[in-house]
Amino acid sequence: MIVTEALGKNYQGIIALEGLDLHIRPGEIFGLLGPNGAGKTTTIKILTTLARPTRGRAWINDFDVVRQPLQVKRLIGVCPQEINLDKELSAYENLRIYGQLYRVPDLRTRIRELLELGDQSQRAASLVREFSGGMQRRLLILRALMSRPRVLFLDEPTVGLDPQVRRQLWDLIRHLQAQGITILITTHYIEEAEMLCDRVGILSRGHLIALDTPNALTARVGGYVVESLNGVRRQYILVRDKAAAYAQAQNEPSGVIIRQANLEDVFIKLTGERLQH
Repeated sequence: MIVTEALGKNYQGIIALEGLDLHIRPGEIFGLLGPNGAGKTTTIKILTTLARPTRGRAWINDFDVVRQPLQVKRLIGVCPQEINLDKELSAYENLRIYGQLYRVPDLRTRIRELLELGDQSQRAASLVREFSGGMQRRLLILRALMSRPRVLFLDEPTVGLDPQVRRQLWDLIRHLQAQGITILITTHYIEEAEMLCDRVGILSRGHLIALDTPNALTARVGGYVVESLNGVRRQYILVRDKAAAYAQAQNEPSGVIIRQANLEDVFIKLTGERLQH
């Protein structure tokens, strides 16, 4: 469904993305994980025709994103990182304007379907400025679904939200996947990638440094982590199994924590950096 070959992008001589090769399958939730500046949003912009690559090529359902942008736009929906709703209009009016731009047939019915999907029917006439951050994020996703896209791009869809609201949005995203929509999501929330994504690509400074399922990536570096305080810095030691973790803990000072490894440990192991939320 989504394919990139040696995709790269420079901004004023700075490499934002380099040599990105992806093959995202239909109906998959694929996550791009990395800190700010890793190249996640640049990838989204190229795939959604908002930026031209400096080199390489990309296709969505066999349509070239540079040479066939209109065909690509008919297939996709985009939920941006920034909340760009018109906050002086109601939820219904925001959806109606977007639907009119896309010339959606039977627009009233489509808006009603989306509001029901997002559990916002009771707030259809409310001004968006009265909505919580979570409700606005949900409305952004509903707006992106207006044209019934086959591919949905979600750029940091839960940034700044509390854990409970974030999980509610996860339920909506899983529901969309069950309807057959291919979803590419960028995030720097480890738990989000682990809970939602079928596969994850880890970006660091514009380069794809790992790609696999969350479980496989974690197993690659070790199943457990031994944390200990070394002076004023916390030390993280990756080991293969629980027995090795207990053996390692015996050699460490007090205050040792043993836990299962996660994607952030993978990222630290591969890059030496810690993700910043």
